[in-house]
Order: sequence, then C-alpha cells, then structure tokens
Amino acid sequence: MAHNSTNNIQTFNKARVELHLHLDGAIKPETILYFGKKRGIKMPADSVEGLMSYIGYEEPLNLTQFLEIFNHYMPAIAGDREAVKRIAYELVQMKAKEGVIYFEARYSPHFLANSNVVPIPWNQKPGDLTPDEVVHLVNQGFQEGEKDFKIKARSILCCMRHMPEWSAEVVRLCKKYRNEGVVGIDLAGDESLNCETYSGHGKAYEEAFKSGIHRTVHAGEAGPSSVVKEAVDILKAERIGHGYHTIEDPILYNRLLNLNIHFETCPWSSYLTGACNPDFTQHPIIRFRKDEANYSLNTDDPLIFKSTLDKDYHIVSKYMGFTEEEFMRVNINAASSCFLPDKEKEELLSTLYEAYGMVQSTVF
Repeated sequence: MAHNSTNNIQTFNKARVELHLHLDGAIKPETILYFGKKRGIKMPADSVEGLMSYIGYEEPLNLTQFLEIFNHYMPAIAGDREAVKRIAYELVQMKAKEGVIYFEARYSPHFLANSNVVPIPWNQKPGDLTPDEVVHLVNQGFQEGEKDFKIKARSILCCMRHMPEWSAEVVRLCKKYRNEGVVGIDLAGDESLNCETYSGHGKAYEEAFKSGIHRTVHAGEAGPSSVVKEAVDILKAERIGHGYHTIEDPILYNRLLNLNIHFETCPWSSYLTGACNPDFTQHPIIRFRKDEANYSLNTDDPLIFKSTLDKDYHIVSKYMGFTEEEFMRVNINAASSCFLPDKEKEELLSTLYEAYGMVQSTVF
C-alpha cells in the first residue's frame, strides 16, 4: 500500500549524502549536445528532448540494453579535456541543488580517456587523454565546484570486470591521487565475470587493501548472493554497490549485518535495470530497513534514469513508508560509511546532526 509521502519529502530537503553515483551517468544533456556539436560528432538528436528520447528511459530494460545507451552520448565527452572537467564541475552544481552536502562519484578513468572503448565515428580521431590526466581533470572540476557551490565532492575510481588489465593502473591512480580527491576503488560491470577468473581485479584489490585504499564493489545487483560473498571475502569490500540479492543467503546476510557492511541502494535504478521485483512494496530495502542494516539511498545514473535524488526519496516514502527519522538514519549511515578520512568524516557527521537538530549521541 502506498503511504502519504508529501510531508516527509518536503521536510527532508535539509542535508543529504550520496555514495553511489556514476559521473558518466550524471551528465547534463545540454553539455552532451554542446560537445557533440563542438567536436563535430553526430548525436542521435539535436535537442534535449530528442536526445533524452534515446538515452533516458522510465521502463525496465535488460543490462545489455542499458549499457548500449552509453554509446549514444559518450563519444561527445570521452577524450576531451574541457568536457571531462566540465561534467565534474556541473555534477557538483547539480547535487548542490538536490540538497546534497557530500557525495562520492565513481567513474572509469579509462572509459573517460577513451582508450578505444567508446565507439568513435569513422571521421574522428580518438582523444589523446590518458587515464591519469582524466583523474586530474575530474579532481579539478570537483574542487572548483566545491568552492562555488559550498558542498564537498570526492571520487571513486572504477575497475571494469571485463577489463582486468586496467585494474593495476586504477589502483595506482587511487594511490597517486588519494590526497587530491580520490577516496576509493570500485569494481563495476557484468557480475557473471567473477574476479577469481580475472585475477587482475583480485591483485588490484589486494594492493588497495594493503595500501589503505577504501573498497566498494558492485555486487548482488543483477548477480546472485555468491558475488557479494566474493566481494567481501576475496576483495575485502567495505561497501557493496546495490547488494539486493544478499538476502537470498541468510547466513551471508546476517554475517554482513554483524560486520556492519554498507549497502549502497538505488531504488529507482533497481526497478529500471530489473535488479529486483518491480513491486516496490516487495523491495529488499524494506528488509534492510526492518533489520536496521547499514544502507543508504542513491541515484546511480540519474541522466539515463531521468531522475534526481528526490525521485528515490519519493519512492521509499510512498511505497515503503519511510519517515523523516528513517531518512535521517540512512544519511547518517552514509556519512558514517563514507570514504573520507576520519577527521573529515566527523565534521560531516556533525554537520548532519546540526542540520537535523539532533545531538550526536542520538541512537536510532
């Protein structure tokens, strides 16, 4: 049954924290059109409305269809220095408008560098950006955005399951830029490609663990609970991207509850990618809430999902009965599980408690 959500949403625009957000899935369509025109790269349409009819959707697709969407617009962005820095800056602006005071955005440096990954039109040369320069440009965009919009932004660098040969460089870049805005490492892509088969990921995560680099892994979204177990036991993940199917293995789920592993949940995304039962009243988030699991609410790819964080908050309020107290709890969860250094994390938590009119010792 749906619940009345209006008051909850209106009273919870105070201070939000977002941990699962893809930079390349959170670009302004106007920016895509601008760089497509500037670079002479033909887009599927020449208006925002037309472009969004190709790259945005509101009904479930499968993973293959979802991944194909990036091919429609990433050629306009990948490999261009100005574009990479600008999308980072504009993401800070977008999140500030949503009431977010801290976010972590993730991306593949190789994907944004081009690296022969993004299909390039026959008459275009690939960009000459290196993954290293991409990270530097994103850091610059975030830092300039922080000054202008008065919120905090950090990044997580993604390994890709189908490209284990990139992973060593990803962890090297995490180490190089750990004091300039990069706070962690992620593994994204097709969950059927396990990391034991692709040992490059395992070695990269082992190095990240030894070097004190924070670790999250996409797992248990479309894939089974065994992928989550692999993420925790082999890759030493501190957070799980999505993680819905964890509840199918009660022993694993209870172990993760006891370990206080954080689940980065994305309600609207989970509907559109077919990751969960389309009936929101049967969503695993309800179980997470009931068990007081450590989890947060996030948008994932707001460009493609035609959404903002308000959409996800509305869904859990309308269909899952979220109260303002639960919204505060999940944001405090997010701040507690973010990858900031301890002192900055404490400052973030203090800011939230102050915004919520709470004393820091409050227990939910």
